[in-house]
Amino acid sequence: MGEKYFTDEERIKLLDVTKNLMLATRDVVEKNDVRRIRSVIEKGVVENHFRRDRFGFNPTLHYLSTALALCEKVSPDRNMIIAILLFSLCQSNVLAEEDLKKEWGDDIARLIHGLLKVSSLYSKQAAVESDNFRKLLLTFAEDIRVIIIMIVDRLTLMRAINHHPNEKMVHDVAYESNYLYAPLAHRLGLYAIKSELEDMSLKYTNRTTYTDIAHKLNETKAKRDAYIESFIRPIKEKLNATGLKYEIKGRTKSIYSIWNKIKKQKNDIDQIYDLFAIRVIIDTEPAREKSDCWLAYSVITDMYQPNPSRMKDWLSIPKSNGYESLHITVYGPDNRWVEVQIRTKRMDLIAEKGLAAHWKYKGIKSEGALDAWMNNVRDILETAETGPMELMKNMKMDIYEKEVFVFTPKGDLYKLPFGATLLDFAFHIHSRLGMSCVGGKVNGRNQKLNYKLKSGDTVEIQTSSTQTPKLDWLNFTVTSKARNKIRQSVKEIESRQANLGKELLERRFKNRKIEMVESTMTKLIKKTGYKTATDFYDAIASGEKDVNDVITEYENLDKKAADAGETRSAGEFKLMQPDEQSAASDILVIGDDIKGINYRLSKCCNPIYGDDVFGFISAEGVIKIHRHDCPNATNIKDKYPYRIIPTRWSGKLGHQFGATLRIVGHDDIGIVASITSIINKEKDTALRSISIDSNDGIFHGYLVVGINDTVALNNLIKKLKTVKGVKDVQRSK
Repeated sequence: MGEKYFTDEERIKLLDVTKNLMLATRDVVEKNDVRRIRSVIEKGVVENHFRRDRFGFNPTLHYLSTALALCEKVSPDRNMIIAILLFSLCQSNVLAEEDLKKEWGDDIARLIHGLLKVSSLYSKQAAVESDNFRKLLLTFAEDIRVIIIMIVDRLTLMRAINHHPNEKMVHDVAYESNYLYAPLAHRLGLYAIKSELEDMSLKYTNRTTYTDIAHKLNETKAKRDAYIESFIRPIKEKLNATGLKYEIKGRTKSIYSIWNKIKKQKNDIDQIYDLFAIRVIIDTEPAREKSDCWLAYSVITDMYQPNPSRMKDWLSIPKSNGYESLHITVYGPDNRWVEVQIRTKRMDLIAEKGLAAHWKYKGIKSEGALDAWMNNVRDILETAETGPMELMKNMKMDIYEKEVFVFTPKGDLYKLPFGATLLDFAFHIHSRLGMSCVGGKVNGRNQKLNYKLKSGDTVEIQTSSTQTPKLDWLNFTVTSKARNKIRQSVKEIESRQANLGKELLERRFKNRKIEMVESTMTKLIKKTGYKTATDFYDAIASGEKDVNDVITEYENLDKKAADAGETRSAGEFKLMQPDEQSAASDILVIGDDIKGINYRLSKCCNPIYGDDVFGFISAEGVIKIHRHDCPNATNIKDKYPYRIIPTRWSGKLGHQFGATLRIVGHDDIGIVASITSIINKEKDTALRSISIDSNDGIFHGYLVVGINDTVALNNLIKKLKTVKGVKDVQRSK
């Protein structure tokens, strides 16, 4: 390969990595794979297609090291290894995807396609600490093997950047590895990789702490080894007597794990008792796994006192992730608690190097969609006769198919439901942005409001100060936020328009000295075919309906009503005898000393003779009499001052009015009798109805009395207040 392409140090390392990779893959690669791959890589080097990465590392050496790490840490797999070695050439467009399919087959082409898609995410400069980034990563990968390759590739990079001069780049890669890749490795059961990534992340981001813990572990290594030896020596003697095939080893916890315990327990390393764990691994037949593990348990607990509260039995009931082991903590020599893990070789292989059997573990938050998908993979793997890597080929990463993840030009990442449009995205960012949106650029190309977003799109929203929300936007928006804001905004715009239209019409009526009667206008609106008054006035404001035409139509309708003899104002009312709902016509003087007019006493305030009252011409053409202190008086006077008629009592009595009184008092069986007795004794006063409600020794009652005037009513109220037990009597409005 090219003389200038490799340094002397790189050339030596290249020979070593290549030799080990060929040994690791000798049982999985095909006969001419090595020759073909070597030919493609040499051609890329000669034609200068391989460029050193941002750290200055040689890409050929990096990807060969990644392939070797895959074999060592996961499993030798032909297609994954070839995809790793060819990826760089495809990324630089030396190998086209179509040619890749012809030369190497669909499966390798699919793996490289996934790697290319994932690598495109990093060009968007997204914040990887976003949970959405991890979801998008899994969506883009399409194949779980792509995620595995990425994790191993990150392991290779982390191993290479120790003492790199660009500390900022090293820190960023370490942080990303700890936040993103270590948890992914954890979910996939790649615990050796997970621990190594975490340790190196701590080393690169907090070298002082890492070095301090590592130094103390080294200082105590001899002492720790001696203690482990003294602990397991008597156990070995007892286990040998049982005839079990086994091995025992002591395992020091990872530096990252120790650091977390120091932080959590707020202790120094010298006070952390479980710096190591003893692991008993039994070589036995599947049918005898559980019984042999419990046999080892009985041997150990006979020798050392166990702590029942710290026992974890994942033999009887394995974890939902498939993890099987028996964890116990016993009281060992020198009064120290020691953790012992008992498992079989099969269980240990899954725990150390499993690909999908150990999906969830402590420290990782549950996530429904991913967990369900991972558990499904585990179930398939457990019942499969072929190897796990073969099964992985048929598993697609479609766990987030109901969502789309899109970027802003600055790299911010947002999640929306599948089918969301450019307009949905604008409203998702901010309501004002959505309401003024006229379109946007997606991946640099202009797109309309109804463009359906795809995961990975970079979206830039374009706005206009003249844009207003339209009702037809509801036809292509899917998010509830966008739809609610559109409806709300359209309604507000229509309401403002309708108010403008009504004001315009009222001004024209006033200019032409025409009185606008609400009932006639309501008839006109119905006649012209508008469903609501808002639609009608909105049409006037928009110019759809001409104001002059409306006035002409109104006058024609008004003339027809006059010709038909309809009454509209106080001066035009016919003299008639009031009906049962009307008061005596000679009691009130309405307007200019007009009497005998059809009117009704309003039920909202029930005026009686002597109340300060006014008349109001209702839409039905009837004058309704209200008290000036009526709850509705203020609103009526403000909105319809032109329909108010001065009204006073004529001074003639002889007619009873209905008045409602509210009484509150102590609950007593004789109090009602006292109240009714007083009312019955009053001249020209009759009790029409009574309703009482009692609660917690207090009664609330409503009385309706027939009475002549306010003087008589006030006298009655005074007398009722003197009744023993009555707390309050008020006239009800």
